Amino acid sequence: MKQRIFLKTFLLIFLVAGISAVTFYFIARRYTVNSALLAACGISLLLASLAALISAAGIAKRLAKIDGFADELAAANLTVRLPEMGGGELAALAATLDGAARRLESDFRSLGSSRTQLETLLNSMDDAVVAVSAKREVSWFNGAMKRLAAAPLTVGMPLIRAVRDPELLRAVADVLDHRNVQIATLYSVSPGRTFGMTSTPLPDGGAVCVLRDNTEIARVERTRRDFIANVSHELRTPLTSLLGYTETLMDEPMDSKAREFLEIIRRNAQRMSRLTEDLLTLARVESGEDRLQQAAVSAHELLRDAQTSFSEVAKARGLAIEIVQSPDTQVFADKDAIHQVFANLIDNALKYAASSKKIEIGATTRMGNVEFFVHDFGPGISSEHLPRLFERFYRVDKARSREAGGTGLGLAIVKHIVLNHGGQVGVTSDLGHGAMFWFRLPLAQVQHGNTAVTGAKSH
Repeated sequence: MKQRIFLKTFLLIFLVAGISAVTFYFIARRYTVNSALLAACGISLLLASLAALISAAGIAKRLAKIDGFADELAAANLTVRLPEMGGGELAALAATLDGAARRLESDFRSLGSSRTQLETLLNSMDDAVVAVSAKREVSWFNGAMKRLAAAPLTVGMPLIRAVRDPELLRAVADVLDHRNVQIATLYSVSPGRTFGMTSTPLPDGGAVCVLRDNTEIARVERTRRDFIANVSHELRTPLTSLLGYTETLMDEPMDSKAREFLEIIRRNAQRMSRLTEDLLTLARVESGEDRLQQAAVSAHELLRDAQTSFSEVAKARGLAIEIVQSPDTQVFADKDAIHQVFANLIDNALKYAASSKKIEIGATTRMGNVEFFVHDFGPGISSEHLPRLFERFYRVDKARSREAGGTGLGLAIVKHIVLNHGGQVGVTSDLGHGAMFWFRLPLAQVQHGNTAVTGAKSH
């Protein structure tokens, strides 16, 4: 490179000198010029050419150093440095390039240190982490994922060879195709183990999956459900007997004091019976024991069934149930399960809407879902209670709830039924203006006589 630069510079100077010599020759022939002056001009031209040649050699040498420096940077050698080059524009350029190389080296060193720290952190996690490229190939994994994989993991291998769980592959495909976060429960990654997985899109078009071993949590939860179900079953028989004997005794003549005591026994036995039934229902819903029989069903049909079933109960309390909105669309749902959702929500509304004249129910289409609602015009609920309303046994007013015969499980049952449908549930309320409980179900699209579900199940 140095020789090429010098040669080009030399040829340029030689060309200039040649043109100047020819010019002087023609001037000398055309005009009478003093021979001494002409000789002096020739000597000056020769000296200038020599000085230019020396200068060109110096410039070529410095340009060759800069060129070599650029080649080293291109080869990822960030430790290369340019020596001092004196003054002038080339020296300033060399100093700028050298400063840029130093900054690059510092930045790459920091980046490498951060990457090492991140890899150490991820490898120390109990959770398995795997990054997947847009081509559905493994691009990175930690130690926990390596131990969990079905085959020896290597960067670049297809994900389907590393993990054979269909739910994980479905979730990753959805993240890569639609760029949305997916949460799933995995049962086939490792025999006898349950994993919760969160898959998130990456900026480069890939996805990252984090798998957490929930086996012990699932076992404890299963034990809790089994315990509640067993206790509820055991309580059901004696409570039924207690209620039967109490009602039989109340049919006999007796004094008012004895009747009062029997009424207290009957009322509490009924409440305990409702509680055991709700506990059993909640246990079945949470465990998935009651399989949903989902099909395309009209939103208006669901609303009409709810209105018909509870209109007499509402009328006895001086209330009317009105359908205020009813879209002409279908949802993918278990009709009986959604009827229970409406039953719990309307029953809850009847308890707190005594001061108003009506309860409104309806539905609207919202972002690929149908949002059903039950709106009462009672006293409303304070904002601090709203986030916990769907928890088991949570009550805003414990004394009033017990008086009204509530068990504190109705909204928890609603929540789990809706979640099993792949939907969402929530509530909005303003004090003095009632409360609106809502739940969303995925739309069902009928094509050529077959039902295609547009919503995905949540876990």
